[in-house]
Amino acid sequence: MKLSEQIQQRMKTYPRFYQKVWTACAQIPKGQTRTYGELARSVGHPGAARAVGQALARNPFAPTIPCHRVISANGALTGYSGAGGLRRKKQLLDREKAFC
Repeated sequence: MKLSEQIQQRMKTYPRFYQKVWTACAQIPKGQTRTYGELARSVGHPGAARAVGQALARNPFAPTIPCHRVISANGALTGYSGAGGLRRKKQLLDREKAFC
């Protein structure tokens, strides 16, 4: 997904690592998920799964940058700081899968 110019400009005010994580997260197709570790590897930081989680917890661009599509290595739904918590994360993922 191409991020708007406005989001790209606002992202520049955040740490470079966060920018990389959020940009990679925006590329996850609707109806699919990635693990925190996969996202860490995709931004060139293997072993930084927890740091990816921290970056996603600070994502001010949801749902445009869909942090709900990132799950734990064992497939569990973890780490959703948005309104509604993990219940909402599951609802968002279920809804996306229904439309794909």
